[in-house]
Amino acid sequence: MSDESRSFRTAAVIPAAGRGVRLGPGAPKALRALNGTPMLVHAVRAMAASRSVSLVVVVAPPDGATEVKNLLAEHALPDRTDFLVVPGGESRQESVKLGLDALPPGFDVVLVHDAARPLVPVDTVDAVIEAVRDGAPAVVPALPLADTVKQVEPRTDGSPEPVVATPERSRLRAVQTPQGFDHATLVRAHESVTENVTDDASMIEQLGLPVVVVPGHEEAFKVTRPLDLALAEAVLARRRANDGF
Repeated sequence: MSDESRSFRTAAVIPAAGRGVRLGPGAPKALRALNGTPMLVHAVRAMAASRSVSLVVVVAPPDGATEVKNLLAEHALPDRTDFLVVPGGESRQESVKLGLDALPPGFDVVLVHDAARPLVPVDTVDAVIEAVRDGAPAVVPALPLADTVKQVEPRTDGSPEPVVATPERSRLRAVQTPQGFDHATLVRAHESVTENVTDDASMIEQLGLPVVVVPGHEEAFKVTRPLDLALAEAVLARRRANDGF
């Protein structure tokens, strides 16, 4: 890393305002317990594990900012990292924008990370940051696909869906988070792009700017279903056994 890149300041925004209905009734997904600790706390710790991240902004449910502040206060977090909690909006895009608006001046790199990816390794976080520092306006961690993918003609009546194409698997990647951005570029995207938003990187694509991929990690999977929770518990058990995590 060059001396110039060391001066870059990095913040992480974690939108955690969603309900997570696929996990079933109960607390919002980000507040579900994983090994006795809320997933959100795991996700915050994952961002703070990078020595490059000096601020983590958590975007809470619109009526749950106080609860999230108390939650973070109850769990040990790195002293070197500052934390800020702000109320979110009705959509993920709106929540990320509110998180960006809450950033104080002086941050050059911004990470946007799913609270539902609580186990992303610090090496992945650092790789994303480094690629932005090296000049990429947007960076996503991603993995090659293991399965063949079919493009279909959707059916809403429950009937079989006809296949219309088989994309070349070697050219496809499954995208994870944290996604990393030049701060000013991401702000511009949120001010000008409002449609066809699948993730923050897609907004940069719509500006006509390049998005690059760095290797993701199999443990950075998204917890959306009960089976994912079981897998995440197994990963944590392995980490405790191997690393004392």
